[in-house]
Amino acid sequence: MSYGERPYWDMSNQDVINAIEQDFRLPAPMDCPVVLHQLMLDCWQKDRNARPKFPDIVSVLDKMIRNPASLKTGINNIPPGPCIHPLLDRGGPDLSRVSSVEDWLAALKMTQYRDSFLGSGFTSLPLVTQITAEDLQRIGVQLAGHQKKILTSVQSMRPHQDDHSPTENGPTPAM
Repeated sequence: MSYGERPYWDMSNQDVINAIEQDFRLPAPMDCPVVLHQLMLDCWQKDRNARPKFPDIVSVLDKMIRNPASLKTGINNIPPGPCIHPLLDRGGPDLSRVSSVEDWLAALKMTQYRDSFLGSGFTSLPLVTQITAEDLQRIGVQLAGHQKKILTSVQSMRPHQDDHSPTENGPTPAM
């Protein structure tokens, strides 16, 4: 499904182990049907008893082959099953009550990076909305899944922070 691409990008073995232990699962490969990715996620359940048995996998694949239209249905048509894992949740946490960097990291379940953010000068939400992938690496966020989750959240916060940004003639942040 991934056309031979390295599944965990350039993460070290230890980073992969840590990410898996924190419930990170790979996103769907490009052009992978949603129902097939859901089967992958089911097979990657941490609790081996929650994983489908081999005959169940064969049955699901057989149904997909016999009904190719099922491979084109959206995520809303997936039968109930294990939910998408937190690091893959594209909806993100509710940030409506977040008022500080600490609150934001807690909402993302990333409080382990609190000291790194504050120590690197990211002490307010407007400053956080300017963070880049390079900044995250520099301050010690090495896991690709964590970087993606943080950057996705930052992108969703940007329109809300524009309401509180300095005006064109207002102060300019120090470089």
